[in-house]
Amino acid sequence: MSVRVESALGPYDVHIEPGALSRLPGLVAGASRVAVIHPAALARLASAAVADLGVPATLIPVPDAEAAKTPAVLTHCWEALAEAGFTRNDVVVGLGGGTATDLSGFVAASWLRGVAYVSVPTSVLGMVDAAVGGKTGINLAAGKNLVGAFYEPRAVLCDLALLDSLPAAEVASGLAEVIKCGFIADPAILDLATTDLADCLDVTGDRFAELVTRAVQVKATVVAADLTERTSSGDRVGREALNYGHTLGHAVEKHAGFTWRHGQAISVGMAWMARVSKELLGLDGDVVALHDELLGGLGLPLRYPAAYRELRPIMSLDKKARGDALRLVGLRGVGEVTILAEPDETVLADCYAALRG
Repeated sequence: MSVRVESALGPYDVHIEPGALSRLPGLVAGASRVAVIHPAALARLASAAVADLGVPATLIPVPDAEAAKTPAVLTHCWEALAEAGFTRNDVVVGLGGGTATDLSGFVAASWLRGVAYVSVPTSVLGMVDAAVGGKTGINLAAGKNLVGAFYEPRAVLCDLALLDSLPAAEVASGLAEVIKCGFIADPAILDLATTDLADCLDVTGDRFAELVTRAVQVKATVVAADLTERTSSGDRVGREALNYGHTLGHAVEKHAGFTWRHGQAISVGMAWMARVSKELLGLDGDVVALHDELLGGLGLPLRYPAAYRELRPIMSLDKKARGDALRLVGLRGVGEVTILAEPDETVLADCYAALRG
């Protein structure tokens, strides 16, 4: 199955199926050379992916997880492209989890001011979040994704067969983003999860495939309307809706030294924002409880051990902040997203304390 992303930078398809990687040769046809940026642990898969391309291929191994998204690794990739003689006619392929595709997309966006890019996410999180929507970038010591660009791929290949060996905790982490899509836009996702949470973790099942497809469709719809995250006003929320739970979640990731998975961190962020939304927006308590039921039922955390005062300064570095004032994505109800500008700081702290309790 495929989802069409009608981006302002040009439409592309997200192919969601076992064996999607077999589409790669057709997507790089006509290129003089191809570079595959991948975690070192996926070297064998990267080699297999380029075996039948019919063009010279450069494999660029990078560190795993957030260690790949650094200025030093970015420079290493640029140097590898220079050594290979990469031109505007060539194609960068990003193969790996969300950090690998974030990095690879930025490499493609910045090399010669933009060369073609194909994304091949190999994690659930990469498929439903990082690889779709055109956000690329790297981290700095000050915070996540502070340097980057909006840059769309030629296509995204979500090969579900590549997920077979993922640990359950990694699958659950990716599903946190799927659950988020349910709360902000697609209640059918919540229904699918509520019916059989255990089945959601079966990456070979029809339920899982539908969840991934629905989450990608949510993101495709949002991105088509607001690629660069600039149209939000009051209850008319554009791409910022996708950041539900992320302001606190990103702070947790940074505070934990990126030892927590992204989905674990935003699970805490969503649990917190549900409570903030109840206090400041009147969100029904049953919806708050559903957050805990689904996220906790997937084995995701609902609290983080640090004190709020430790996380609050990090939250000010969030891209949505205005000065020191926070700008949060909240819920009035399922599918009813709004922006909380300069919310009551006492309420924020109290809701976090309730989580820790």
